[in-house]
Amino acid sequence: MGVAAIEVTGLVKTYRLGDVLVEALKGVDLSIGSGEFLAVMGPSGSGKSTLMNILGCLDRPTSGSYRLDGKEVGALSRDGRAILRRSRLGFVFQGFNLLPRLSARENVELPMIYDGTPSANRHERSLSALASVGLADRADHLPSQLSGGQQQRVAIARAIVNTPSLILADEPTGNLDSVTSEEIIGIFQRLNDERGITMVLVTHEPDIALFAKRVIRFLDGRIVEDQPVPDRRRPAPREAPAG
Repeated sequence: MGVAAIEVTGLVKTYRLGDVLVEALKGVDLSIGSGEFLAVMGPSGSGKSTLMNILGCLDRPTSGSYRLDGKEVGALSRDGRAILRRSRLGFVFQGFNLLPRLSARENVELPMIYDGTPSANRHERSLSALASVGLADRADHLPSQLSGGQQQRVAIARAIVNTPSLILADEPTGNLDSVTSEEIIGIFQRLNDERGITMVLVTHEPDIALFAKRVIRFLDGRIVEDQPVPDRRRPAPREAPAG
C-alpha cells in the first residue's frame, strides 16, 4: 500500500440545471500530503461534496488538474478510474450503505469479490478488518442486529479491507450520538496514526473537525480558510467499545 498525496490545481466543476450554469467549484487549489488527516467544512452547497466526488473518482472536473501520487487522474478512462477506486480508495458514508441481507463479514467481503480475491482469503481478511474495528464477535450479525455505531464500524472495515492509501469519509458521524461519534472518529485517528492512511473527512460538526490535523472551509465553491489544528482532540478513553 502506498500513501496517497493529492495535488489539485485550478479545479472547476460546472453543472447545467436547465438553462442555468452552476459553478460548484471555482478554481480550487489544494495540496494534501501523504498521511495527512484533513477535515473539510462548509455550508450545504459550498462545494465540499463536489470536491469529495472528484477526489473519489466518482465525478470528473470541468477543468483543472487532480493528481494522485503524481498521476493525472483526469486522464484515466472510466475503467481506469474504477480500478483506482477499488485498489487505492476507501469510502465511508453517513448512511453506512450496508446490504441488509448480508452479514457484517459478507458486507466487508464485497470489495474483494469485485476484485476476484479467492474466498479463503476474503474470509480471513474480512475477519481481520472487523477485528481491527472491535467487531470480531459480530461477524455473522446482520445490519439490523447491529447498532448505528456498530454498522458504521462495519462500513469502516469494508473501507480498509483492500488496504487503501486514501479514505474519503462523507459525514460519517452524522447519524450517530456524540459518544459513538467520538468512538468512530477515534478509529479514523488510529488508522491515520498507525497505518499512515491519508484521511479526508467532510463534516458539519466543528468538534469532530478538531480530531483532524488540518481543517479547510469552503464557501461558494472556493476554499476560504486553511488552518492546522494546533491541539487535536482525542476520544475519551473507554473500557470497551460502545454499541
